[in-house]
This record gives sequence, structure tokens and C-alpha cells, in this order.
Amino acid sequence: MARVLISMKDDFLKRIDEVAETEQRSRSELIREALRQYIRKNTSTQNPRLEQEARALEDLLG
Repeated sequence: MARVLISMKDDFLKRIDEVAETEQRSRSELIREALRQYIRKNTSTQNPRLEQEARALEDLLG
């Protein structure tokens, strides 16, 4: 699995960690799930190519 380095403000990261702890999952899993939901929400079902790319990205996110 590839690793990605992102930057965010300390208070935002703290909030992510709080949610992850509450849900008893890792920070990485929480962020992956957020990205999955974003992709689903913003992928047009009108465009099969975008739909296919979104599924491929979801597969990569694990």
C-alpha cells in the first residue's frame, strides 16, 4: 500500500484523531473512508468513465 504525506493544521488533525479514537479505528482508515464518501458523493453516474475511475480509486484506498 502506498503512503501519502499531507499537511493539515494541528487542531484539525487533533479532531481527526478524536473521531478515530471514538470510532475505534486508525487515523488512516478514517481518512480513507472520508475520501471514499467524497468520491461517491461527487462522482457523476452520468459519466461512466468517471464512475470507473472512482471505483479504481476506491480499490486503491483499500
